[in-house]
Amino acid sequence: MLEILAARTYRHLFAAQVVALLGTGLATVALGLLAYDLAGEEAGLVLGTVFTIKMVAYVGIAPVAGAFADRVNRRAFLVALDIVRAGAALCLPFVTEVWQVYVLIFLLQSASAAFTPTFQATIPDVLPQEARYTRALSLSRLAYDLENIVSPTLAALLLAVMSYNALFLGTVAGFAASALLVVSVLLPSPKPSEPRGIYDRTTRGIRIYLATPRLRGLLALNLAAASAGAMVLVNSVVLVRGMLGLSESALAWTMFAFGVGSMLAALALPRVLDRAADRPVMVGGAVLMVMTLLGLAAEIAALGLSWPVLLGAWLLVGLGYSAVLTPSGRLLRRSAHAQDRPAVFAAQFALSHACWLVTYPASGWLMTRFGAVTALGLLAALAGAGVLVALRLWPDDDPESLEHTHDNLPLDHPHLNGERRHAHPFVVDDNHPRWASRL
Repeated sequence: MLEILAARTYRHLFAAQVVALLGTGLATVALGLLAYDLAGEEAGLVLGTVFTIKMVAYVGIAPVAGAFADRVNRRAFLVALDIVRAGAALCLPFVTEVWQVYVLIFLLQSASAAFTPTFQATIPDVLPQEARYTRALSLSRLAYDLENIVSPTLAALLLAVMSYNALFLGTVAGFAASALLVVSVLLPSPKPSEPRGIYDRTTRGIRIYLATPRLRGLLALNLAAASAGAMVLVNSVVLVRGMLGLSESALAWTMFAFGVGSMLAALALPRVLDRAADRPVMVGGAVLMVMTLLGLAAEIAALGLSWPVLLGAWLLVGLGYSAVLTPSGRLLRRSAHAQDRPAVFAAQFALSHACWLVTYPASGWLMTRFGAVTALGLLAALAGAGVLVALRLWPDDDPESLEHTHDNLPLDHPHLNGERRHAHPFVVDDNHPRWASRL
């Protein structure tokens, strides 16, 4: 897997991702402490609002940014967004009111909502071979998992010798280093698409996404991953600290088990995907999450909760979670022309976070109102519904090339070459506004 780091452009982009993630992780820890200083016992409400602002920015800003990402120099665009993120983080140590936190977080997360899908859409252009791109996706997944482990550890070490406000300077340094790494390489920018109206450009990525069967299936699997992931991220503290009465370090180890499961899957997936198609791997990962949540609910109902069982369950959920999310970039790459990829990656970014916007509050409400067994069961049911919808929307036989006819184009159109019926790698575009029915 690490052999792809020999490619200088990708190596610099991967390093930019890692340092930006480390900076973001430091900011997450510092924000919690800042919220407590500003709001005291209402810090949870402040953080809940911060996360809601983050999701709203992701869902609302990403499609707009993706619509115009092919109209600007990609390297300059990414560097400018890193500078905006660094500037917002630099202001956070100086805030004195909660509303100022909200404004700065919206600015920072809006820049991230534009940065992340544009960055993700760059990688398949840098690594056009599918095998190398698959390994890049696994490395990216590992980077996210390592961030969940390394950032809190680094924050704990730094807090022993400095105030939490200094952690925001680490965030600034991370975004600044990301900008320097991006500017140090030349990035391919796709040929701009045809001029379009603002509405057409803004909705193009989502229209391509929802018109493509494999991507509709991906959206359903995103719902499954968000349902299981929300149970882990929102309710682990209640399970560990409340039901089991264990320490804060036990909570850290519980989250570590989830991260280890995700990393193990990310390490194994390149070889697995060399031999197996994306659909069975991703559906299998979603089914694993559903069965694990149901099994944990049954265990708690029958015998009560034990920590070793919870650790094993979260490791399995992490395996399934990574099996769903890691291959998704391959589906997006396969489903759009290069000039449309930023818009399609932005659509995935927005729609997947829309799933989290539903499952985050649902998970917390179910746990608080009905308890662990009901929360696990209903979130498993929601994830299971996502699996069933994915199986229905994403055909088992999903070839890259499709034979199809064109009734929407004149016979002398350059795309037809005098033949209304032909076959080629099929994606939704101006010449193919709808998915082809099989002939």
